Amino acid sequence: MSEIVLMSDPKVAAIPVAPRDELLLDVRSGGGLLVDERQQDGTGAFAHLRAGVLDRLLDAQAALPDGLRLLFVEGYRPPALQSSYFDEYAAELRAANPEWPDDRIRSATSRYVSPPEIAPHSAGAAVDLTLVDADGRELDLGTRVNASPEESAGACYTHADGIGAEARANRRLLSDVLTGAGLVNYPTEWWHWSYGDRYWALATGAPTALYGPAQR
Repeated sequence: MSEIVLMSDPKVAAIPVAPRDELLLDVRSGGGLLVDERQQDGTGAFAHLRAGVLDRLLDAQAALPDGLRLLFVEGYRPPALQSSYFDEYAAELRAANPEWPDDRIRSATSRYVSPPEIAPHSAGAAVDLTLVDADGRELDLGTRVNASPEESAGACYTHADGIGAEARANRRLLSDVLTGAGLVNYPTEWWHWSYGDRYWALATGAPTALYGPAQR
């Protein structure tokens, strides 16, 4: 996609889902990924992904240069939590921009939090991650993981101008290994990658999504 299609675009919701009978797996069990606990929740839901997504993350990690690893931050997000995040951010934008109509609020919210009904995280199909060195130190990728467009002045966009050469190179490396493993990026968030969800289907031209909202 040459343009940025937001999650709120009707084209995303229009993608049908042909669901696979595929479990949500705890990525902490296999020991293949480093897991950060900044998004830890009481049930451990954050550390779960569909098996097909996890397999591709491990493939991507194997393609990294020696001494670098992926750092997993968040995977599955229960639908109720996704709704809460969406509503909270929409309320922030509405308070800051009371003149905006509802459709603009929804569109702007979806730059940072997906509408609950199509959210890749709630399908267990999306992961937020970054890169770390051999000592577990996060590499410079221009912003922190989960920096909002307002906080980062737009630097959270994957191809944003104004980030340093090192951060740009690290984003390119992250993109190369994840794209090579079959995942797609949400271009407003450099850290957000997915496989098998509606956004992935739209980006790749697949006729259907593989994963819809999941309950755990």
